[in-house]
Amino acid sequence: MTRTIVHLSDLHFGAIHEETLAPLVRVVRELKPDLLAVSGDLTQRARTSQFLEAREFLDRLPFPLIVVPGNHDVPAIGNPWRRFVGSWSRFRTHIHPETEQTYSDEMMAAIGLNTARAMAFKGGRINPVQMEKARQFFHECGPERLKVLVVHHPLDIPHIWPGVSAGRARKALRAWEDCGVDMILAGHEHRAFAGSAHMLRIGNHDAVVVQAGTATSSRTRGEANSFNVIRVTPGEIQVERRTWIEGAFAPTHSDSFPRGG
Repeated sequence: MTRTIVHLSDLHFGAIHEETLAPLVRVVRELKPDLLAVSGDLTQRARTSQFLEAREFLDRLPFPLIVVPGNHDVPAIGNPWRRFVGSWSRFRTHIHPETEQTYSDEMMAAIGLNTARAMAFKGGRINPVQMEKARQFFHECGPERLKVLVVHHPLDIPHIWPGVSAGRARKALRAWEDCGVDMILAGHEHRAFAGSAHMLRIGNHDAVVVQAGTATSSRTRGEANSFNVIRVTPGEIQVERRTWIEGAFAPTHSDSFPRGG
């Protein structure tokens, strides 16, 4: 039994490489994922027109979906009411009624948590209510299902990267020690990575951290556009990177991890 997750992040409609869109839709349709996980920053400036473009793109990918907002999906400070009172109104109207969704089948269970905050312009945080929400969800899923968390801001930063993890990340990981979290999908950094980062052992259970590069943005920060294809069996997690090369998304890197270790 195998499950396939396509992990997209940092689409940034409003500042995209237009030429990546049609090939991305085509290859995702060919992959026929069991779950499409989008880890935030659907827009560049949280404008209605950009959310509409993102919605049109997602409508071309009719697969089970978990999508969380990113810091770019909060309206700009130039409109304080929109930013601090109606922070997620455009996301809820055009993308999904909820900023945190779940998915489950007989083999895997996934939950998205919104780490973006109106009071923060770039960084993110997890609060105690979210920690408990994820903890309860994973406990109720039982021990056999693969457990996946989707966030925008990394909960761990690999040694090889500069930057910081989301606020309260260590506290959240401790709260989930007995949950058996298998995989944490994130974005924000516009750089790809898969592995066990330096603080991501959750109790006696090794979780895999999977960072996605930007799938479509022109703000690539030195890496080509890319996304992740994750294939899961009861005992193994395989993370394949698809990178934009000469007009197509081609497999360029693959890592395999035993589940739980």
